[in-house]
Amino acid sequence: MLAELREDVFRANLELNARGVVVYTWGNVSGIDREQGLVVIKPSGVPYETMTADDMVVVDLDNNVVWGTKKPSSDTKTHTTLYKAFPNIGGVTHTHSRHAVAWAQARRDIPCLGTTQADYCSGPVPCTAPLTEEEVNRDYETTTAEAIIRRFEGLDPAAIPMVLVAGHGPFAWGTSAANSVHNAVVLEEVAHMATLTATISNPLKPLEQYVLDYHYERKHGKNAWYGQ
Repeated sequence: MLAELREDVFRANLELNARGVVVYTWGNVSGIDREQGLVVIKPSGVPYETMTADDMVVVDLDNNVVWGTKKPSSDTKTHTTLYKAFPNIGGVTHTHSRHAVAWAQARRDIPCLGTTQADYCSGPVPCTAPLTEEEVNRDYETTTAEAIIRRFEGLDPAAIPMVLVAGHGPFAWGTSAANSVHNAVVLEEVAHMATLTATISNPLKPLEQYVLDYHYERKHGKNAWYGQ
């Protein structure tokens, strides 16, 4: 079932490990087949070194396993809830990458300080509000996604394909599993840059809006001209 998507998600998970943004099994990638309403996701707690495409798990949007012999990622409900809320995304990545987690633990948005971030985000990387005790006890993984969804009220998830969950860590999404990994790696890099900038200059000075707009629009605007 979904052999091609399982291979894509498997390769995306390996890329996450190869880029050095996960330690041990601290991360997961999923991809969705929108026509069938099925999600392929990394199995829970399986080392990257031994994982195969056949270890990937297929679930429906109600989190029922429909293919595979292993348990799906413990973050599966977060992924499926995001797919339902953001209908244009095709892949989701979660990591505990060092610098992005630091900003999440500080419960701070990452301001857009330079053109690297502007090439990917139309503004700051937002950080959610902390979950309440009731939310954690009720359904932690689902309410994690609901906190992200609330934070994106008035924001375009296509224009800002990444978020920090307060006290937890980063999530990123994209047009595919591979694209969501790309955005997760970019998020860690801009978080690292912001951390370094904060050691040099405080208070932080956001990039001028007109420069931000120029960089974002040249890659993502209606008349984008960056690349071949």
